[in-house]
Amino acid sequence: MTMTQSLVAFVLAAGLLTVTPGLDTAMVLRTSTVEGPRRAALAAIGINIGCLVWGAAVALGLGALLAASETGYALLKWAGACYLFWLGIALVRRPRSGLANEAARPGRPGWTSGRAWLVRGLLTNLLNPKVGVFYVTFLPQFVPAGAPVAAYTFALAAVHVLLGLLWCALLIGASAPLGRALARPALLRAMDRLTGSLFIAFGVRLALSRQ
Repeated sequence: MTMTQSLVAFVLAAGLLTVTPGLDTAMVLRTSTVEGPRRAALAAIGINIGCLVWGAAVALGLGALLAASETGYALLKWAGACYLFWLGIALVRRPRSGLANEAARPGRPGWTSGRAWLVRGLLTNLLNPKVGVFYVTFLPQFVPAGAPVAAYTFALAAVHVLLGLLWCALLIGASAPLGRALARPALLRAMDRLTGSLFIAFGVRLALSRQ
């Protein structure tokens, strides 16, 4: 397989995986429709920075270590599941009745700042060991013979990130009309509860997952 053939095959495969609905899609859509495009963009950037970190870890061999270590995988898995439970339960228990209420909530100083949304997206990705294990099993298949493995593996992760950012931009643009509809309190509360339930479901799936 030549380098050109490798890149074409990877772009096709990674593109299909990118548009497959998952936790990242749910987070970006929910953030865009409820919190606005700026915060959604920051969450998307955080998610994709996490992908780059995982790509670098796999390129350096740390991802293979995680895939081989049951203890390391379990610790990161449960940390990620607890984080998703925390996000989901907060949305289910305290759905909002208005878009202006988020900044006024007591006891959460700074959590609604733009920087916090970037951190939220980053943590959602980094605390999911399935991303690292997926990269370990997926990326090496597209490294052509004779290519520098570490550099080429990280380059493939960067291509995946670029596809992810493009997909997130499309999601954010498409969600603008839905965001206007969510100005109605009943719809906003339903959206928060639905998204919270989805995060809890993803947390359960992560907690029950195996290497």
